[in-house]
Amino acid sequence: QVQLVESGGGSVQAGGSLRLSCLLSGSPVSNVCLGWFRQASGKERERVANFVNLGITNYVDSVKGRFTISQDNAKNTVYLQMDSLKPDDTATYYCAGRRYYSNYGRCDYEYTYWGQGTLVNVSS
Repeated sequence: QVQLVESGGGSVQAGGSLRLSCLLSGSPVSNVCLGWFRQASGKERERVANFVNLGITNYVDSVKGRFTISQDNAKNTVYLQMDSLKPDDTATYYCAGRRYYSNYGRCDYEYTYWGQGTLVNVSS
């Protein structure tokens, strides 16, 4: 059974940095396309950063140049480095995964696996 567990959230002042971690169990990270989503209070969930395919990344415009997604296959962990944080980044951040079909060289369309979320609060 695939499980995702996030850590690293917390409170930080605007301009500060945080690094979120997501530990994947039940599958090698190379078999899963991982991403980060967030949901702020009263808003819809949005995709923040993700691996479109293995090694290929994508970011929402509002975080480009500030956030970086990466993964460590040896640790079965994906990270979200968040720099120059803004109050608008305040949200619960979720790690999510979708199956990678190696025969086709692509990720599944839907995210099947979700973590429990970690709260990031950025104060002005």
